[in-house]
Amino acid sequence: MLAETQDNEEIIERVAALDIGKAELVCCVRVPREDRPGRLQEVETYSTMTRPLLGLADHLRCLGVTRVVMEATSDYWKPVFYLLEAHGFETWLVNAKDVKHLPGRPKTDKLDAVWLCKVAERQMIRPSFVPPPEIRRLRDVTRYRADLVAVRTAEKQRAEKLLEDAQIKLSVVASDIFGVSGRQMLAALIAGERNPKVLAQMARAAMRGKITALEEAFTGFFTSHHAFLLEKMLARVDAIDADIAALDARIEEMVIPFAAAAQRLDEIPGINAIAACAILAETGIDMARFPTAGHLVSWAKFAPGVKESAGKKKGRNATRHGNSYLARVLGNAAVSAGRTDTFLGERYRRIARRRGKKKAVVAIGRSILVIIWHLLADPGARYADLGSDFYDTRINPEHRKRNHIRQLEALGYTVTLEPDA
Repeated sequence: MLAETQDNEEIIERVAALDIGKAELVCCVRVPREDRPGRLQEVETYSTMTRPLLGLADHLRCLGVTRVVMEATSDYWKPVFYLLEAHGFETWLVNAKDVKHLPGRPKTDKLDAVWLCKVAERQMIRPSFVPPPEIRRLRDVTRYRADLVAVRTAEKQRAEKLLEDAQIKLSVVASDIFGVSGRQMLAALIAGERNPKVLAQMARAAMRGKITALEEAFTGFFTSHHAFLLEKMLARVDAIDADIAALDARIEEMVIPFAAAAQRLDEIPGINAIAACAILAETGIDMARFPTAGHLVSWAKFAPGVKESAGKKKGRNATRHGNSYLARVLGNAAVSAGRTDTFLGERYRRIARRRGKKKAVVAIGRSILVIIWHLLADPGARYADLGSDFYDTRINPEHRKRNHIRQLEALGYTVTLEPDA
């Protein structure tokens, strides 16, 4: 049965393709001949310094090039992409896997550029998502904040290992050794205090009930060597805390144009203000790039990959590697939502019981992405929770009855049902 497709077979008349390296790039341009049917092709090498790139932009404009396609090579594509974008070209960034040359063929930078140009002029590739400049700037700040949080966590882990080396078991007693009580105790250790009773008396609030355990925890072999290293580690943690606070203030300032969207995302269980800003920085606010929620889920790699041959599915039905920064935020949001008395929380617990926590995190992350798409696609939409009793109140009573009967019969009972008068 023949069906209409949405393929567009139009050939791009004037197109350029770039094979980009750190020091230089190879540009292949294909344009139509003026005197007779056919194509003209030009392959040139340019330095990636600013002046040669400006010359490249002028040359492409003189040739009437409308679309410039390039591979996502490390971070080397960014300055070229941004410069050509600012000069009014339709710039496409494509996945290197989508334009990989046929196996067994010679491979050089020039051949790669020619192959990419031929594929691009026939529109056999799709552009990757590159957010607009204001979102890119927000993304730079949110990603740097995420990196600093990871560095701070690593520094805290080093400090905990140092305490273990000195037989100081503070982390066994205190859930957070870098809280108010913990920091005061660590500062006293650095200052030279070694008496476990004195150190334990510095506990505050709920930790006052653990005085005896703290005395045992501080009975160790903490020396001046450990004090020197611990002082440097805590100084690093404090410096990173100050940097993160400065980044938070910067993010709050940069997100003002998108405050309404961030506020709507903040209403989703598991997502706070910082997570909402990080999500906007990764997905942008214009959902026209993603025609449906499924497109956004697929782009974020929160949908299982499909690999089928001869009617058989091959490989594991697992998700692929996508945007690591977005995946980290969605994973944390899914775990946080799992602790709430909401629809997402109940859905997380139901899946975790049957399939395990890892699959539950991916499933709830996907659900959150679908919600995000609807909230950003419709500026007037607001999040409305379905309630933790959604499954109990909407499951077919007959289906529940059959399940209970089957379970009781498996235990050896004979079940007779009588409707309640």
